[in-house]
Amino acid sequence: MADEKRPETEEPSGAATVTEPLVEAPSEETEPTEEQGEKLNQTVELRDVGPCKKHVKVTVDRSSIDALMDKKFSELVVDTPVAGFRPGKAPRKIIERRFRKDVAEEVRAEVLLRSLGQLEDDNKIAVLAPPNLDPGKIEIPEKGPLVYEFDVEVRPEFDLPNYKGLKLRRPVRTFTEVDVAEEERRILAPYGSLVPKPEGKAEIGDHLVVDMTARDGERTLSSHKEITIRVDPQLALKDGVAENFGDVVKGANVGETRTVEIKLSDAAADEALRGKKVQAVLDIKEVKKLRLPELTHAFLHEFGVHSPEQLRERIRVLLERRLEYQQRQSAREQVLQQLASAINWELPQDILQRQARKALNRRIMEMQNAGMNDDEIRGRLRLLQQDVLRSTAASLQEHFVLQKIAELENIDIDEDDLDDEIERLAAQSNESPRRVRARLEKEDLMDVLATEVIERNALDLILDSAEYEDVPLGKMEGAVATVEEQAVPGEMHDPTAAPAETEEEAKAEESTTEKKPPIAD
Repeated sequence: MADEKRPETEEPSGAATVTEPLVEAPSEETEPTEEQGEKLNQTVELRDVGPCKKHVKVTVDRSSIDALMDKKFSELVVDTPVAGFRPGKAPRKIIERRFRKDVAEEVRAEVLLRSLGQLEDDNKIAVLAPPNLDPGKIEIPEKGPLVYEFDVEVRPEFDLPNYKGLKLRRPVRTFTEVDVAEEERRILAPYGSLVPKPEGKAEIGDHLVVDMTARDGERTLSSHKEITIRVDPQLALKDGVAENFGDVVKGANVGETRTVEIKLSDAAADEALRGKKVQAVLDIKEVKKLRLPELTHAFLHEFGVHSPEQLRERIRVLLERRLEYQQRQSAREQVLQQLASAINWELPQDILQRQARKALNRRIMEMQNAGMNDDEIRGRLRLLQQDVLRSTAASLQEHFVLQKIAELENIDIDEDDLDDEIERLAAQSNESPRRVRARLEKEDLMDVLATEVIERNALDLILDSAEYEDVPLGKMEGAVATVEEQAVPGEMHDPTAAPAETEEEAKAEESTTEKKPPIAD
């Protein structure tokens, strides 16, 4: 358990929430035994030891252990050949003496497996991470009960107020031909080429070649030569974001300088600068514009269409999906705000650190479902990573609320639901369902997919009963340009990695670190 890397993928059938199991299920090759259906005589003591943490003490009665030992030895008497005795006639004492160690180990493993499974079923513990329990160090005593204890991170307990009939504001927008043309330009950009723009006057969608110098007051932090940056509303470096980048550089010409403000992330290499605002001076060397590809019949076939009109119609569908995503994100925020009276808990820092990667994975899955490409997702992911613990806290609050609603409403998923979702993802990405499933399984993202489906169904239930006031949406969420340069040189800090106190803990941390999402920086 605690000593092994646990797969994140779980069978979601029969579970309204996707949480870590306390114990691994038997492999498919293991035949279920008769005693696996029998309950152990055990008592469980649960005690709060901190926010989202419980201390668990389990006492397995000696009668259950002896019954299992007796059954195992009885089976061996019948099935085990012993020299000098006819089959099944060897004295039990000889069998017990010869196989006691092996039987004790087998019973120990079986008792722990059943005890932990029974503990989870009987006490409805929603576990966030595997418990700090080493099964190899638990031994069954010669006499008396088996007692073992451990600490475990659990989902916070809270009561929900009424979540039906909420009053929500819904952003709406009618897309114009200008919107379609802008989106078409964005989609075709990767297939185009950059050409000089002698007249300058940079606009959104153009590219700048700049020398960039980052400064904190009079102190020069870093200098970078000839960086190519797309002009978007925001610019995300690896360690900071310029939120008003587009406004500052619009109209820029060769030879000019523009200064943008960069808010450094919590991962900046210099601890004293984390979260601080610094300046980046951009010396404009070139202004380039994008020359879009010719919409030939062969080129359009790459998008599964036969004419520019069909391409624009597909873009309209994509814009509607983006709007739906923005509406749902707005609804999630409003639902959480209205239910905040029941959510007065704070998540411990160590839990936020461990859950950050899963939270980002869920966000990635949501954006993929909205039809965003890797470039868009990477930009928005950079924004989330600027203050990853804060964004994780907000994401987990949403997650816990929606999971609680899913339990109360008996919202469930099964393998067929996951197959349908994979087929939908495959259709969006023009891949085969088999390829999509293989990628999700390889990247340990099947449980993320299951969680996303459950939460979406729970949110749908809330939204179906809500009362709406439509409000105009001025602009869709702006694009985010990304560059690989850092404002502050040096190795960036990982806020999600708790420092190991010993060499052994460091190795354990390294062996159990979850995989990063495929497009994460």
